[in-house]
Amino acid sequence: MTLEHTFLSVMKSAMKQFQTITVLMFCLFPISVLGKGVYMTPEDFVAESFASTQPLIQSLWFTDDIRDNAKQIFNHAYPGLRIRYWYANERGSQRTAWIMDEIGKTRPITIGITIAGDQIERVRILEFRESRGAEVRMPFFTRQFVGLTLQPSKTQLSGNIDGITGATLSVKAVKKTARFALFLHRLVTRDETAGEEVGSKMVVLP
Repeated sequence: MTLEHTFLSVMKSAMKQFQTITVLMFCLFPISVLGKGVYMTPEDFVAESFASTQPLIQSLWFTDDIRDNAKQIFNHAYPGLRIRYWYANERGSQRTAWIMDEIGKTRPITIGITIAGDQIERVRILEFRESRGAEVRMPFFTRQFVGLTLQPSKTQLSGNIDGITGATLSVKAVKKTARFALFLHRLVTRDETAGEEVGSKMVVLP
């Protein structure tokens, strides 16, 4: 065997060992850790939500009633004095888009939700920062929300959402955010006129 053949044999053996180690690392490394990152910018999410029209950017100031409902849904106070959202009335169908952060286990998940005609139209995970649970960004999970509404006089979703093993807290975070977005959509679309009374509460939209 020549020196060249010996060298090639050693290189082939080393490459096989490297490939084996790489495969083992990916098998042992949680896929959810690999899933951390930014998947969609807020600008792209809004553009996807309003493909055929230019939405208005609105701000909803939190009343005591809104804060109480937020605490009931999230089991904690929602931060801030107001929330920004995007709104358009498309041929009589009122559409809103919301971008919110909700804690999964220890880090916030940035979630985008589009609602049209009181039903969820899309759910997108814009950014995932947790070390586990990134599977919630996958279509097999997010498409379960499409078409769901709020149960009458309640803040529960109208349908069940299947969980994901190892992503329980992330699943809960997305479900809570969806419920709150539907609640806010129902609130702001009761009357299209900004600054008028909505239900029994005044919503000020600058």
